[in-house]
Amino acid sequence: MTADQKLHDKWDARYRTADVLGDPAKVLTENAHLLPSTGQALDLACGLGAGAIMLARHGLSVDAWDISSVAIERLAEAAGSERLAIRSEVRDVEASPPEPAGYDVILVSHFLLRAMAGPLIDALKPGGLLFYQTYTRLSVSDHGPSNPAYRLADNELLELFSSLKLRFYREEGRLGDWRQGCRDIAMMVAEK
Repeated sequence: MTADQKLHDKWDARYRTADVLGDPAKVLTENAHLLPSTGQALDLACGLGAGAIMLARHGLSVDAWDISSVAIERLAEAAGSERLAIRSEVRDVEASPPEPAGYDVILVSHFLLRAMAGPLIDALKPGGLLFYQTYTRLSVSDHGPSNPAYRLADNELLELFSSLKLRFYREEGRLGDWRQGCRDIAMMVAEK
């Protein structure tokens, strides 16, 4: 079995046993007021597609990509039940990144492939928005990947997308009362 097949199988198994689609990324729900009223959106590594559904309900035309065929099938069912026009696709984004200047909004949640930073910036139209949220190495719980390679270093998200205009950023680390606030993740909205 190849490494790619193992990765597909891992995510298929996880999404096959998930009870619900889950909630959209916090970076999206807390900053939905920044979304344009129309345009083309991409939910990259969409998982079960809660973010894609939220973007479609907002009125955007949505592409949703994930490596898991199970996740894409479940998203297509959920979108169909609401009659939402979401173009969902099984896609390895590393092998097939988005085309340049194709999106007004890109959402990335709990996915980190540092080599995708450049292609994501390029995929935004002028004025386009990147909503990004993922796990940090400086954490207060065991949520998220155990491999530090799949977690952001302190302020790394800012560095990866430094050519974009920062519109929102939050990364609290271990400051103050760990029981409150937004812990274990960094989140950003940036504009091209």
